[in-house]
Amino acid sequence: MAFTAHGDNWSGMTTNKDQVSIRSFVFPDDYAEVYDLWSRAGAGLHVGRSDSPEEIFKKLQRDPDLFLVAEANGQIIGSVMGGFDGRRGIVYHLGVEFAYRRNGVGRLLMEALEQCLREKGCLKSYLLVTKDNLEAIQFYESSGWERMELYIYGKELG
Repeated sequence: MAFTAHGDNWSGMTTNKDQVSIRSFVFPDDYAEVYDLWSRAGAGLHVGRSDSPEEIFKKLQRDPDLFLVAEANGQIIGSVMGGFDGRRGIVYHLGVEFAYRRNGVGRLLMEALEQCLREKGCLKSYLLVTKDNLEAIQFYESSGWERMELYIYGKELG
């Protein structure tokens, strides 16, 4: 899906009736609506303590331009959060309202995030998908993402 950039905003048609725009997440104004979207997005999007307002605020101090929301008709219908450590990018929490899925909203969000990462000099990005999230696997593979044979390790630090 092609989109047009207007400063920090992007827009593109996703259905015959709704114009979708992509913009940067605004804290704290967007927090409740985005958190609610994440909570309802399905089993593939895991909401945890790192998604609290305090943790999101900390994330925004690092790279606020990598947290994007999609809007239609004045409502947030999707979001994606990215990170960049100066070398590699990572994608977190791509979520789209059920009524807007399979209409290009996820692609529009990912294209905008990938553009932002490229502009920062990012050459490669990663994302995590649970093995049972077939819908997400199909989406990412159809968007050019390749599955990597890796072990993922995690450790709670606090």
